[in-house]
Formats: sequence, C-alpha cells, structure tokens
Amino acid sequence: MQCATHPKVETELACGKCGKPICPRCLVYTPVGTRCRGCANVRRLPQYHISAAYLLRGAGAALVSGAVLGGLWGVLLPYQLGLFFGLGVGLGVGYSVGEAVSLATNRKVGLPLQAIAVGGVIVALVLREVIEAAQLPRYGISDVLTNDSLGYIVTIIAAVVAIGRLR
Repeated sequence: MQCATHPKVETELACGKCGKPICPRCLVYTPVGTRCRGCANVRRLPQYHISAAYLLRGAGAALVSGAVLGGLWGVLLPYQLGLFFGLGVGLGVGYSVGEAVSLATNRKVGLPLQAIAVGGVIVALVLREVIEAAQLPRYGISDVLTNDSLGYIVTIIAAVVAIGRLR
C-alpha cells in the first residue's frame, strides 16, 4: 500500500476515520488513534487566536490602565523611591496592566498582547515622568527623564511581570 500524500513511500498504516493510507510523516496522533491531517482537524488553541477586535480591546485596556496607574504613581509617589518599595510598585503596575489586558481580551494570551501590555507600562512611566516634571518646576522634563534610573528599573520589572501575566 502506498501513502496517499507520498506515493513513493510504502506503508501499512491507514487513517482511523477515512481509511486513507498514511506514512509515519503524515500521521497525527489523536486520543482515538492515528489520523490523516485532514481528519485530525488540527487547530490552534482558542486562547492563542487573537482577532483584531481583541487587539484593539487590549490596546485600549493597556492605555487606560497605564494612564491611571501612571497618574497614581506620579501623584502619590512623586519622587525617588527606595529600591524595595520601587520593586513593589513595579510588581503592582506590571500585574495590574497585564491583568487589565487579560480581562479585556477574554483571557487571551500571546506575543501581541504581551507587547501591548509593555506599551501600557511605558505609558505609566511617561505619565509619571510628566507629573514629576510638573511638580519640580526648576527641573525640565529632560532632567527628569535622564536622572530617573530607579524609575527605569521599576518599569523593566513591571514590563517583565506584565509579559509573564500574558504568557
């Protein structure tokens, strides 16, 4: 018997559903036995299927949550934080943005949503920097942006947590 897809390959295997001869390269293991690719009906998992509407919903959630968290971060904690307190802020911002994106997209996961969540974390940092520059009138925005290494560390921690939330 010859494989239906590879006619030069001899085989003794057949699809358990349609009976078409298949070689070891063509077979797909399923819970009910071996099948050809057509009968196995292999699909992606639904949580990885992200439509454009879900991407827009995720982007909106990242933008809103990043703006709210950045505003809170800038108003309530306007100046340099200690390292451990900054770690807590980074964990909170990252988890909150990641969770907002996850809820808005019906618990979908994947690389595009991870990038959107990182964008939301960056929105939080930028808004926090703008608020901090407004509260320190003798410094310009460029002074605040260049002298905030702890804020960048907190943002990196938040981005890693947001990515992990959508993995």
